[in-house]
Amino acid sequence: MEHDRSTSYKKDSLSLPGAVAMGTGVMIGAGIFALTGQVAEFAGALFPLAFFVAAIISAFSAYTYIKVSNKYPSAGGIAMILKKAYGPTTMTGGAALLMAISMIINESLVARTFGTYTLQLFDIDEGGILVPFLAIGLIIFAFLINIAGNKFIGGISKVTAVMKVGGILAFTLITLWAAGFSFELQATGAGDRPSVSGFLAGVALAILAYKGFTTITNSGGEVKNPNKNVGRAIMISLIICLVVYLMVVWAVGSTLSIPEIIRAKNYALAEAARPVFGVAGVWFTVAIAIIATASGLLASIFAVSRMLTMLTDMNLIPHKHFGMPGDIQKHMLVYTVVLAGILAAFFDLSRIASLGAIFYLVMDIAIHWGVFRYLRREVAAKSWVLISAMALDIGVLGALLIIKGKADPAIVLIAATAIAVIFAFEKFYLSGLRNSGEPPSHHHA
Repeated sequence: MEHDRSTSYKKDSLSLPGAVAMGTGVMIGAGIFALTGQVAEFAGALFPLAFFVAAIISAFSAYTYIKVSNKYPSAGGIAMILKKAYGPTTMTGGAALLMAISMIINESLVARTFGTYTLQLFDIDEGGILVPFLAIGLIIFAFLINIAGNKFIGGISKVTAVMKVGGILAFTLITLWAAGFSFELQATGAGDRPSVSGFLAGVALAILAYKGFTTITNSGGEVKNPNKNVGRAIMISLIICLVVYLMVVWAVGSTLSIPEIIRAKNYALAEAARPVFGVAGVWFTVAIAIIATASGLLASIFAVSRMLTMLTDMNLIPHKHFGMPGDIQKHMLVYTVVLAGILAAFFDLSRIASLGAIFYLVMDIAIHWGVFRYLRREVAAKSWVLISAMALDIGVLGALLIIKGKADPAIVLIAATAIAVIFAFEKFYLSGLRNSGEPPSHHHA
């Protein structure tokens, strides 16, 4: 990990407020702009409750990450947890790649959200070719800024975190104030009573709005007094996010009916500002959405390239630089950007969100199982919490697969095929390494 070490990792460089700011900065942002409408489509009138349940499931998930990070604070985060549990195996490589790819899927979600909100300024509902065009433009822009270096990203993310969280709170408070702080979802028709599986599928998507807490785990090596502060930072971030999200869905639900939210599902927040403030409200909301999506993408591209670099250093994925100059992290940036761009070009928001949720939940289950099976005594984790975390993940993943299997079987097939290919690829690569006599780095802890 020698290359670029001076800029990437600084021990004790993150205070507790710094870690919370980073976690909330990643979590509150693009997700809520894209997901409010997507979750409402599944969960109907219960969509605020879906965000609440998603926070509880995320807290159970966080327990596993916190327990391992407390014992082994490292910049390895998720890859390190998998390595400690499963050793340098196909499982470790496959699940870590799932995490990295779910982050890349999230980037294409964010980029398309940027596109759909930006078009609201021109009163274009679904701009056909324009959304992927804007999305790919933003991904390229984020790539160029990432190449400009870390200090630049750090500076930008602090300013934008304040702007977007402040902007989202301003949006919710003013909208709620205008609606007289009343929350009455206009019930219309039969579509409002979601099925249990519909509600749970909504929860599965809402989990995507919280999964940013893993960023704090990934920076475990940089947090001051990590054994206490990583866990604290994660829980504080989750609580702040829950409060902000509930206020957002309250605001959206107080100005729009469920059918209206679903109709405008890709830009629900901009639509919710329209009845109250007219065009000015739309402009304000779109401005925050642009700041949130652009800054979220910047931070995420950096995080993914760092994670892929780490997997390369651990000998879990192969590396080909195709004659590109620079270090591994720069090459990983290119791969990340190309993959995010392809996804943004060919998949719509609903499909991207479902794919991201499926990948993330499968990886999460693998982590809970690994810690339960191999590490729970070592890290003093309670079995019942780990089993509950697994059961909750399996419940919402199952519901999402059932609902999507009926509505859009193609995306379930794409997800299953992709997961199978990732694990097969890892098996092939790692057995090739063993046969060539190259030792996989780091032994099983």
